[in-house]
Amino acid sequence: MEKKKANWSVLLGAAFLMATSAIGPGFMTQTAKFTSDLKVDFAFVILVSIIMSYIAQLNVWKVIAVSRLRGQDIANKVLPGLGYVIAFLVALGGLAFNIGNVGGAGLGLNVIFGIDPKLGAVIGAIIAVIIFTSKSAGNAMDKLTQILGAAMIILIAFVAVKTAPPVGEAAAHAVAPTDMAATLPAVLTLLGGTVGGYIVFSGGHRLIDAGVVGEENLSEVNKSATLGIAVALIVRILLFLAVLGVVTAGGQLDPENIAASAFRISSGEIGYKIFGVVFTAAALTSIVGCAFTSVSFLKTLFGPIGRNANLTTIIFIVVSALIFVIIGQPQTLLVVVGALNGLILPITLAVMLIASKKTSIVGTYKHSNVLFILGWIVTALSAYLGVTTMVSNLSTLL
Repeated sequence: MEKKKANWSVLLGAAFLMATSAIGPGFMTQTAKFTSDLKVDFAFVILVSIIMSYIAQLNVWKVIAVSRLRGQDIANKVLPGLGYVIAFLVALGGLAFNIGNVGGAGLGLNVIFGIDPKLGAVIGAIIAVIIFTSKSAGNAMDKLTQILGAAMIILIAFVAVKTAPPVGEAAAHAVAPTDMAATLPAVLTLLGGTVGGYIVFSGGHRLIDAGVVGEENLSEVNKSATLGIAVALIVRILLFLAVLGVVTAGGQLDPENIAASAFRISSGEIGYKIFGVVFTAAALTSIVGCAFTSVSFLKTLFGPIGRNANLTTIIFIVVSALIFVIIGQPQTLLVVVGALNGLILPITLAVMLIASKKTSIVGTYKHSNVLFILGWIVTALSAYLGVTTMVSNLSTLL
């Protein structure tokens, strides 16, 4: 009984680590912006992108579990040297996005307490660092993501109920959007925001650290993967409904900060403070998840990092905070890395799908053919997104 209890705690922790890694400041801004633009049709975007995200996540987590290897080590077995390339891209992308996460913590604390955003960013980074100074950093990380994840759901649900959105109309448009073509760019953007870059590996790598691996644990891995996607879905739906209620009631959203203005219009200053708490929680959990997963991609490739994983994670967070405090969010870096990050999901998912059929990696395990085919469809669609995003983003720099 004790082992099952411990396992469930780890499964819950891995699920919330994945979900809250996805639910960062960008996730909130993205959801609010697309809701404002697409209105009820955004329900269709959420439905399609979450199905694609679930397919990607199940494929990746199953291969990680049965191979007992992290993403970069699987890649090196598929093609020697590829793991180093992927690890570099993930770590670079993670650093760039963590600058944004640290900045998000600063903005959230600024809304709550009125303090300077740069001071708020430092405070957010310190809180994240404390997690990794603990001897049981994994357990501390699990608890933080679970508590803050639950708090986000409750607070956003409160605002969603208050705005009284047209739920029935949204449900109808989830399967029959008014303009399907207009929703496709948003579908692909949300896919990257839910399982792009390091996010799809965060929970799987956490399960390896906790020893929840092997074919005998696949049912538990499936539960954790499903729960992680479900948490991300619940938060996305609640945030969508909260903003939709304001938009359909004729509220004029501030284009500079759509999510914050939606909370303020619906619930006054209390709503604005709730936004600050939610934004801070989203940023803190993303800082932790991003730093943990980025370093987990390096620790099996470089001995000193493997032996000092927690210290490296702390340095990763400190560097992110210093860059934000000294030079803010470096736009050129974010654009370039954002473009490269768009290519990470199709590459890593393709690697995992190839690995799923290699007995030298997964042994006698038989990967689902349905999941395999669906995985390649998601890979093709995400590759299309990655290439088009990279072209359009890089063109802005020329």
